[in-house]
Amino acid sequence: MKLERKHALVLLAVAVWNVVTYAQFTKALVQTEEDRPTGYFVAHGVLIVVNLLIAVVLGRWGLQALRAQRAGR
Repeated sequence: MKLERKHALVLLAVAVWNVVTYAQFTKALVQTEEDRPTGYFVAHGVLIVVNLLIAVVLGRWGLQALRAQRAGR
């Protein structure tokens, strides 16, 4: 399947969205003053890491698609 420019831009937009939202989520988690069990922080930490990895993968695919589209011109 060949990705077009619009697909690449959607991938990049989703990657940026994940980074922005999970950066805010991380900030809120760090500032949590409530007494929470350790499992709460571990589970949310895993969610943050996984979603940031997804952002990296999507961003990479988006950049590769843009470069391939430009090279094909």
